[in-house]
Amino acid sequence: MADNARAKRLADLIREVVAQKLQRGVKDPRLGTHVTITDTRVTGDLREATVFYTVYGDDEQRAEAAAGLESAKGVLRSAVGAAAGVKFTPTLTFVADALPDTAKTIEDLLDKARQSDEKVREVSAGAAYAGDADPYKKPGEDEDDTAE
Repeated sequence: MADNARAKRLADLIREVVAQKLQRGVKDPRLGTHVTITDTRVTGDLREATVFYTVYGDDEQRAEAAAGLESAKGVLRSAVGAAAGVKFTPTLTFVADALPDTAKTIEDLLDKARQSDEKVREVSAGAAYAGDADPYKKPGEDEDDTAE
């Protein structure tokens, strides 16, 4: 089994080679310039690599990009094998990265929280305290003095 440093170096190399090959070497119009390689992970035995990607566009463009990556898998694996110089070139699996969708969901939730805070701020702008403005006793004030 390979060490983690070697797997990390191979993952970084795969990410760079695949990104460069997609940008310059693959002539598939489905891939275009809207596919971004975000991360790559390699198993400990260096046999399988998972390549995470994002596609900026609608669902139709994402489906086309996924089909384009599957059809270009052999060319991309050959390019990785030539660049890596390892005994066994890892098999490539392409997975759509969920990070942009998760980030959008978090941004939407933060916007809702900001709007809710703004509503609370507007409602409380003219509000008064339910009791005294300062409910704490101060030194020298005794309630017994007022009773006498």
